[in-house]
Amino acid sequence: MIAATVLLAGCGAELTSPVTRFLSGDATATPAIPAEKPRGAETSPIIAELRSRHAVLAPGSPYAQVAQSVLAADARVAEAELRAARLRAEAASRNWLPTIGPRVSLTSLGDLVADLVVNQVLFDNGRKKAERDLAKADVELAAVGLAEDGNTRVFEALSLYLAAEEGRATERQYAQAAEDMTQFEWVMNERVKGGVSDMSDLNVLRQKLADLRAKRSAAREKTETALAELGAMSATPLTGLSGLGGLAAAPDGPEPLAVLRAQAERDRALAEARIARASHLPGLSANVSGGNSPTNYGLQMDAQPFGLGTGASLDAIEAGTETAKRRVAETREAEERKLQSQARQLEALRRQAAEAGALTHQAKTNLDLFQRQYDGGQRQVMDVVGVYETYARAIETELSLTYRAARAELEIARIRGVLAEGALM
Repeated sequence: MIAATVLLAGCGAELTSPVTRFLSGDATATPAIPAEKPRGAETSPIIAELRSRHAVLAPGSPYAQVAQSVLAADARVAEAELRAARLRAEAASRNWLPTIGPRVSLTSLGDLVADLVVNQVLFDNGRKKAERDLAKADVELAAVGLAEDGNTRVFEALSLYLAAEEGRATERQYAQAAEDMTQFEWVMNERVKGGVSDMSDLNVLRQKLADLRAKRSAAREKTETALAELGAMSATPLTGLSGLGGLAAAPDGPEPLAVLRAQAERDRALAEARIARASHLPGLSANVSGGNSPTNYGLQMDAQPFGLGTGASLDAIEAGTETAKRRVAETREAEERKLQSQARQLEALRRQAAEAGALTHQAKTNLDLFQRQYDGGQRQVMDVVGVYETYARAIETELSLTYRAARAELEIARIRGVLAEGALM
């Protein structure tokens, strides 16, 4: 039996883990090209799906540079969890081999007896295989967690970048408005000095000017806060980046990460159910011991005692597996609803931004007309100020809609999990 055990162990050394590597072993190393799959290895469909998905960030774009910087500074806790899960799966892949261990006892005569015990499971109702499947599901869950972690980090960084860009654009708009309003305020002040206009109009203009300056300061603070937070999670300074774009349309093929997590959790629940079911049924194992004591051979049957509630326990296990399967369909439906909602919202925001752009152009045309009429003495200063405020509000609306559309586009990519390159994670 011992010789057979050694022979089996030697044959088992050629076997490979049922889970292929999702990452390189070194957390700080540059991701390498995946090695050739070992003979007999089975690639998990979930991990294959994760590794095959491509990021929708255009290379060299501001979005891609932000993503590269924040991923380089990531602590990669999820990667460490994945490595631990892979090691557990590697250990579980050899659970079918015999176990060898010492047995030390003290006889009634005071003699110390040390034996070597070899145990080999012959029949266990699929428990060992279920344990291997459970370890494999743990690796899949850890891999999905790694993808979720990377995509969430990129999403948060790009959200901060959008906030900084919107703050900069808003600050420029308020700065221009304040400069123009300052000109109006100077004209009104001169008219008040000459006794042409009333002081109340000048006070109104000064109040409007103070409000614009306060909004400009708030936009600057918003930008500085977003850039400071973005710098804290980046490996390199990102202050020189500017501009939108660089995000391609998210493909319809890849499953959302939430669905992949639900599938991994389903596989884990099914493996746990098979383990629980096998523990209620009898199993058979062979063992041999020898050493200081005479060599003993034997067969051993392992089973939990049956009770009146055993049948209900087995039915509950089957019900749990059905629940896990239905949860995948429920998650897929929920994620599809989110995607459809975001897609319709993105379409509406783009349309509204285009309409706002047309309204801005129309407001600018009216402002130019009023300015010419004012220069010709046909309009008062406050008439031009009122039209200018309409023009400024149109610009604010266009800016807001533009950046809301950018955030909706980013949210779609986050749900689909295509903000980070799967093969490089």
